[in-house]
Amino acid sequence: MLSRIFKLQDEIESSIFLFGGRQTGKTTILHQQFPDAIFYDLLDTNVKERLRRRPVLLYETLKDKVAGTLVIIDEIPEVPELLNEVHRLIVERQLVFILCGSSARKLKRKGHNTLGGRALPVYLYPLVSAEIPNFNIDRAVTYGMIPSHYLAKNPHRLLSGYIDIYLKEEIKEEALVRNLDAFHRFLEVAALTDGEIINNNNIAQDCGVHATTVSAYFDILVDTLIGYRIPAYTKVMKRRLVQAPRFYYFDIGVANHLLHRKELVRGTTDYGHAFEHLVIQELVAYLHYTHSDETLSYWRTYTGIEVDAIIGNARVAIEIKSAEEIQNKHLKNLKIFSEEHPESRLMVVSLDVFSRRIGNIECLYVLEFFRLLWKEGL
Repeated sequence: MLSRIFKLQDEIESSIFLFGGRQTGKTTILHQQFPDAIFYDLLDTNVKERLRRRPVLLYETLKDKVAGTLVIIDEIPEVPELLNEVHRLIVERQLVFILCGSSARKLKRKGHNTLGGRALPVYLYPLVSAEIPNFNIDRAVTYGMIPSHYLAKNPHRLLSGYIDIYLKEEIKEEALVRNLDAFHRFLEVAALTDGEIINNNNIAQDCGVHATTVSAYFDILVDTLIGYRIPAYTKVMKRRLVQAPRFYYFDIGVANHLLHRKELVRGTTDYGHAFEHLVIQELVAYLHYTHSDETLSYWRTYTGIEVDAIIGNARVAIEIKSAEEIQNKHLKNLKIFSEEHPESRLMVVSLDVFSRRIGNIECLYVLEFFRLLWKEGL
C-alpha cells in the first residue's frame, strides 16, 4: 500500500472539506491516516438511505460525543442535507469533521449549507513521484498518476471505464449540460488543446457551440476538479505578453486516453507534450501540499517566446524539455526571460541524466528535479 506524502493530520486545526478527483485515493488516505475516527460511508446504500430519509439521525448519534471528536463523512455530496446537522454539531458540540467529495459544485449548485467558513477546503491530487517506490517516468507519462491506473496491469481498460463512467455519466447524472453530444466532443477537443493556450472561439467551431458555452464547459471541468487553468504571467517589462490561460486535465493519463495516445515513445512530439504535462502536474501538487501562497503561471510573448512554468513573482522560471541531451538551443527562452527578470532562478527539467549548470541555468534530470521538490523545495 502506498503512503501518501500529504499529511491530513497537519490540516486538522478545524473541520475541512477534502476534495479531489475520482479515484485519487481520498477514502484510502482517510482510513490510513485516521483509523480511529468515526466514519460514515455514503456509498454504503443502507447508510446513505437512512441518513437521507432522516438527516437528524446524524445529530442524534453524535450529540453526546466529547468536543474534538473527529468524524469523517465520505461522499458528502450524496446527502448534502447532512450539512445542516454537521453545522449544528460543529457549533454546539465542537466536533471536528472531514467532509469528503469529488467537488463542491454539486453543493453550491443546489444552494446547500457550505458551513459558512467553518470548514476549509483542501485538495488531494493524483500520486506524486515521491509516493511511488521505483518511480518509472515513462509509465507515468503514458498512464498518468491516478493510483489505480499507474499500478494496474491493464491501465488502458481502467482509463476507458473511468472516462465513460465518470467523465461522461457523472456529468450527465448531475445534469450539468444540456447538449451531451457537444460536451463529449468538447472533452476530446479540450484534450487536443491540453497544455495549450485556451481559444474559446476555435474550440467552439470544432464543437458546434457558442464560445460562451465553451467557457462554461471549462468551468465545469475546473469545478469538478477534472482540470485546471494555469494563468499567464502578466507582469510586463519590455515585451508584450499573452494574457490567456492554459488548460490541463488533472491527470495526464486522462488526456492521453481522450487523445487515443497509448504507448508513448521518447523523442516523439506526443511524448514531449505528455512529459511537460506531468511536470506541471507535479508542480501543482507541490505548491498546494506545501501551502505555498505563490502562483504557478507560464510566460509567453506575442512573438512566441515562452517559458513553461513561472513560480510566484518570477522567483523561479522552469523550461520543460523531453530531450535526452540538453543543448544551447534549449536554453534560449530562459536566457531571454532572464534579460527581463535577472534575479530569477532559472531551470531546465529534462530527460538528460547529466545534471549540471550551464551559465546561470540549472539543468536537472527530471528525477533529480522531483527529488529536489519533495526533499528540499524550490
